[in-house]
This record gives sequence, structure tokens and C-alpha cells, in this order.
Amino acid sequence: MKIMCVVLAAGLGKRMNSFLPKVLHTLHGTPMLHHVLNTLYELNPLRIVVVAGKHLKEIKESIGDVSVISFVQQKVPMGTGDALLKAWTALKGFQGTVVVVNGDTPLIMSKTLKQFLTLHSKEKNSVSMLSFIAEDPGSYGRVIRDGAGDIISIVEDRDATERQKKIKEVNSGVYAIETDTPHLLKEIKLNESKGEYYLTDIIGVAKDKGIKIGAYCIGSEDEFMGVNTKKDFGKVRQLMRDRIIKKWVNRGICFIDTNSVYISTDVKIDKGTIIYPNVHLEGNTRIGRGCTIYPNVRIQDSIVEDGAIIKDSTLIEGSVVKRRASVGPFAHIRPGSEIGEEVKIGNFVEVKKSVIGSRTKASHLTYLGDSKIGKNVNIGAGTITCNYDGYKKHVTIIEDNVFIGSDSQLIAPVKIGKGAYVGAGSTITNDVPSLALGMGRTRQINIKDWVLRKKLKVKKERSKRAKS
Repeated sequence: MKIMCVVLAAGLGKRMNSFLPKVLHTLHGTPMLHHVLNTLYELNPLRIVVVAGKHLKEIKESIGDVSVISFVQQKVPMGTGDALLKAWTALKGFQGTVVVVNGDTPLIMSKTLKQFLTLHSKEKNSVSMLSFIAEDPGSYGRVIRDGAGDIISIVEDRDATERQKKIKEVNSGVYAIETDTPHLLKEIKLNESKGEYYLTDIIGVAKDKGIKIGAYCIGSEDEFMGVNTKKDFGKVRQLMRDRIIKKWVNRGICFIDTNSVYISTDVKIDKGTIIYPNVHLEGNTRIGRGCTIYPNVRIQDSIVEDGAIIKDSTLIEGSVVKRRASVGPFAHIRPGSEIGEEVKIGNFVEVKKSVIGSRTKASHLTYLGDSKIGKNVNIGAGTITCNYDGYKKHVTIIEDNVFIGSDSQLIAPVKIGKGAYVGAGSTITNDVPSLALGMGRTRQINIKDWVLRKKLKVKKERSKRAKS
């Protein structure tokens, strides 16, 4: 079956009360429209036409240069029928089935669309629509059938009679239309009350012309929930979150509390990983096999390899944490960092754009920025790589088996040679050779009876002030 798709995304979304186009609101790391497009890609269409309104520029920029996608603008919002008529110009020369979907139904699934298209093809319909049973039909268009169960028309809620309003089979907004049928879109009449052309009227037009039509009630209410308000958006977000969590549970991921975890759609997780409450896995993140992610962790666009442990309240961005490493609690791994195998990054340690070799330890209260650190290095508490001179960043190199004493400052650019020691409390401004001890602090002096003299001085000053 040759397929082209049309996505209706020209709605202004005024009820969302947002400056952002409705279809670009993000659900679990991906804009709503992109969720719909990702579903359509699974149908292997020859082309996808996106119909946008005044937000055409923003929508095009969000999608980028995708060869299979083209855009049509509906400059004046005159309804879904008019929007599809605008898109039809981009289908010129195509012979096959046009699948029409809405850009604000991000929960739509490809398996449902494939089933729908199979039925449409099997029955050799010229026009088909997909319906579902709504517990509360609300504002959905009602599917009107005759005594034999064949579809007659779709009636919008505002135009329905009281009897029709009780019908629970409703329109999903998904259609399949053969391009070799008469041009039904031009036959749709303007709805005077709204000043729009309703795409739903295509069913009645086709019926009147004796064109073969069908309606298939195969979708679920959740799957075709459209987003018109922030309340709708919240419901869809929750439904999508539940769907994502269910998928990972079925693949062997252990969640301590499935109600408090948020995972973006592009995230990958391997078997045997344990995820604690209030964890956020975002963007293009990859979590390996047998990892443990403790509470209040956020990982964004990062790779966490097999057996790694990410402890409480840690933030990891754009970095790699290698096998069996331990990070946190209260650590911040900033973009461009690589935490080596079996490395230990502890409490209140910040790492920025640094490579840290295997089995190195930085256990607490440390900043490592723009650094290249070797294997088996011990970084004492309070160590700082001073990488910024006010104009540019400089690199600190610490080679294998180095010991950095607590409260040390390494003034970049500087190199600490293999096996060297840096004494606690040092300010290192020059390279330390291999196997050497680097010290950069003043000699300690003890002033005898200084405290007693200080107290006597204070006492005399108080007495003098009292007399005056």
C-alpha cells in the first residue's frame, strides 16, 4: 500500500494560554507534534505533509530538514476541511492512500493505524474514518450509523441533538482517503455558525455521492485524547508517563515507586537496573545493565555504563559514567566529562569537561574543571583546579598514581607528574615532576602567649570606653 500522511497542526491553541505553539509543547522530552511524526514514520510513508498556521516558522525549525516532510501553510484558520484542502496541493501526482491525523494527539500508536489501514484496504473503501468509544463523549463528534450499522455521518457536539449527544462512539480525527476518489473536499460546505469547513463533513458528502465509506471502532479513548487545554496536557503527560514506565517494567527494570519516576521517550535502559523514587532520565540518556539510580537524581543526555551507582541528589549532564563507577551523593557532573571505570566521585564534588581515569577517587568537596586525570589518583577534600584566569580556561593534567592532599589549589595550566604527591593546603603554580613532593604554603609559626595578650588588650579598651 502506497501511503502519504497529512498532519493537521494549524490550530492556534488559544486555550493553552501559552506563547508556544500548542503542538510544540513538550511531553517527556519530545514536542507533541514529534510524537505524532514518530508514529507516522513507522508506516513508511512516501511523504508527510504538515499543515501549519501562523506558527509555521517555529514548527519548521523544531522539525528541521527531514527529507520525507514538507510543509503547507493555512494562513487563515478556516477549519480542518480547509486545512486538508490546502495540503492536497502537495499530494499532486500521488496515487494511493492519504492518512490524515491531528498534530495534538501524541498518544496515537502505529499498531492501531496499521490495523485501521488494513481494514480500509480490505473493504476497498474510498474514505474511512477511525472511531472509539468515549466514556464521556464531551465535545467529540458523534458517529451516526444507520440500522445496518453503516456510517451515515459525523455530527459535531455543538450541532448534535440531545439524542445524538448520548452516542458514545466518537470521531478520532483519523481518516484514510484514496486519491482516485472525486474531490470531496471541495464539496464540503461552510459551517455558518463557526465560519469553518469541517473535515468531518466529508463522510456525509461521500455518502450522498454513493462513494464507498467505512468507520472502524478500534481505537482507545486514551490513545486519541486531543490536547486543547493545560488540563488536557496534564492528563496526556500522565498517560504517556504510565505507558513509558510500563514498557520498562516489562523489560526487566525495577522501580521502587513507579508513580514518581519520569523518563523521556528517547531514553534506553538495560536489564537489572534499579531506579529509586523521584528520578528523572532525560533526553538521549543510556543506562546500562545492573545499575542503581538512587532518589532525586537527574540524568540528561548521558551514558551510564553497566554496574554504575548514582547516589542521591546527583545531576549528570552530557557526560559518560563508565562501568562500576560510583557518583554522589550531591554530585554535579557537567557536560563533556568522562568518569572512568570504578571511579568514586563523592559528596559535593563538581566535575566539568574533565576526563577521570579508572579507580581514581575524589570523595568530597572538590571542583575538577578542564582536567585530565589519570588512573589511581587520590584527590583530597577541598581540592580545586583553578582553570579560569578571567579571560580563558586552562587545563590541569594529573598523571597516574598521584596523591593530592586536602585543600589544595592547582593553578592551571599545570601538570602533576606520575606518582607525585602534593602536600595538603598547597597552592601549586608550577609543574610537579614525577615522584616529587610539591608544597606551596608558608612555614608555620607559633606566637607564644598571643591569646593572653589579645584578651588583655581587649579588656583595657573596654575599661577605657566605660570611663569615658
